[in-house]
Amino acid sequence: MCKGLAALPATCLKSAKDMKHRLGFLLQKSDSCDYGSSQGKKEKISSSQRVSQEEVRKWADSLENLIHHERGLAAFRAFLKSEYSEENIEFWVSCEDYKKTKSPAKLSPKARKIYDEFISVQATKEVNLDSCTREKTSHNMLEPTLSCFDEAQRKIFTLMEKDSYRRFLKSPYYLDLVSPPGAGCGPENCKSSHTHTLDCNSNIISQCA
Repeated sequence: MCKGLAALPATCLKSAKDMKHRLGFLLQKSDSCDYGSSQGKKEKISSSQRVSQEEVRKWADSLENLIHHERGLAAFRAFLKSEYSEENIEFWVSCEDYKKTKSPAKLSPKARKIYDEFISVQATKEVNLDSCTREKTSHNMLEPTLSCFDEAQRKIFTLMEKDSYRRFLKSPYYLDLVSPPGAGCGPENCKSSHTHTLDCNSNIISQCA
């Protein structure tokens, strides 16, 4: 019958404890290596996604400069997502993509998809349009053209320009890029700011597709 650990020789107990400690050390080392590997991958991704500070400063000149730059669009998108209002920029991007449609046969189904997703009363991501613009866009669905969403897109652009864009410029999503941590305000730093490059915040860039 088993008499428990007390019946085992002291040398056996010591060996068992030593084995336990070694296994614990190996497991910790394995976890540490996995973490280091993960961090290395993140750093590689970040280092390949650079944007000059001069370019970042241009984003403050106009909303158009911001959203026509791949990294700027990603940053603005991430900001809007944090405010639960990303439907506006998603609608604008969808309209830009729609206007590049070359096949006439694809216009109607693509237009209907955009309408159902952003403009219809039952839209899952309904954008804020006045009744007149909404009715006009609905009428355009009868015979979709490349310009059928132009007015609605302009209204949403203006809405973002006057509201969310201004908040974005005051948010960490922009300020952390235009004034990276550790950057001073001395003459030398200011003079070299136009040639300095910085890594985009990894949380922002992960929204870019």
